[in-house]
Amino acid sequence: MDAIRFSSPPRHEAAEALRHEVRAFLAETIPARTPLARSDSWNGYDRDFSRKMGARGWLGMTWPKQYGGHERSAFERYVVVEETLAAGAPVLSHWIADRQSGPTLLRFGTEEQKGRVLPGIAAGETCFCIGMSEPDSGSDLAATRTRAVRSADGWRITGTKIWTSNAHNADYMILFCRSGDSTPADRQAGTSQFLIDMKNTPGLTVRPIIDLAGQHHFNECHFEDALVPAGALIGTEGQGWQQVMSELAFERSGPERFLSSIQLIVELIAALQGSDSDLARAAIGRLTAHLIVLRRLSRSVAAMLEAGENPALHAAIVKDQGALFEQAIPDIARSLIDAEPDRAATSNYNAVLANIVLNAPSWSLRGGTREILRGIIARGLGLR
Repeated sequence: MDAIRFSSPPRHEAAEALRHEVRAFLAETIPARTPLARSDSWNGYDRDFSRKMGARGWLGMTWPKQYGGHERSAFERYVVVEETLAAGAPVLSHWIADRQSGPTLLRFGTEEQKGRVLPGIAAGETCFCIGMSEPDSGSDLAATRTRAVRSADGWRITGTKIWTSNAHNADYMILFCRSGDSTPADRQAGTSQFLIDMKNTPGLTVRPIIDLAGQHHFNECHFEDALVPAGALIGTEGQGWQQVMSELAFERSGPERFLSSIQLIVELIAALQGSDSDLARAAIGRLTAHLIVLRRLSRSVAAMLEAGENPALHAAIVKDQGALFEQAIPDIARSLIDAEPDRAATSNYNAVLANIVLNAPSWSLRGGTREILRGIIARGLGLR
């Protein structure tokens, strides 16, 4: 069995200095945001907040200046992401674009695509969604059935994407689909990615999917002979699998993979004030230790990104272990405090508990199911 090693992330003085600046900005910008709203983590949508982030230079931070970026380090970007998540800031308007869609275009996109789209992301003006998952295929992206066919006027796309977060608000989607032939032995072949204009693509229909919490984050995106221009192809035809694997490494590695439940920990500690329970002290101690370890692993992935290395395997580990941590928190909380989850409750703890209980089941699905991730990890260990 091969060992998987996480290097020790170095201390980055500029990043730690930035942390104080970000905290001051958040204290000034979102002081009235309720604990319930903060517990929605990165599902909070606010275009104005994203524009303020862009104005501070905190989006597209590691990108070249010629595309609106700021050429700062991956560690500085990590601090901004971590602090906004910990504060429960409404980051969804820029989240996907800054985290993965922008870096994908930066690496694989044409000069026209980069020049047209990246500055808007860095300014907090441009919002993206992800066109990966499909009905009946789950996290098996190689089973994609959405197909793009060349035509005289561009590409004609037919198929359906599902669980597409924020598609109803997004300006663009990066769509993963089949553009050529594959074989049972190589299902990843013949795939490509396209830059889809969500506002101006004839034949594209976005339908809402309401989740267990009664909220509208998810959507079904149906392409019916939808026409996109020839210039919508990202990179070269047939490069889709390489692109999507690179994109997923960005999606799986960040602190959002262990901070989605952080507001419940905050409210749990507040609710336990004055308690003399050894059980409670032990539980909070274990949660804190797990959080420290996950943060250490995630910062190691940031170090790999800074060094230009491929963090796909390490990111899968962070995502898998982060989901386990996040989904355990509501059960631990309920074992310590006998309170009924209720989003409409006046008690911050009860309302946040309800929100986390309703949303937590999805956290082992987003970014790849647990089974898919553990298959990736097993291959990294040389077990399959």
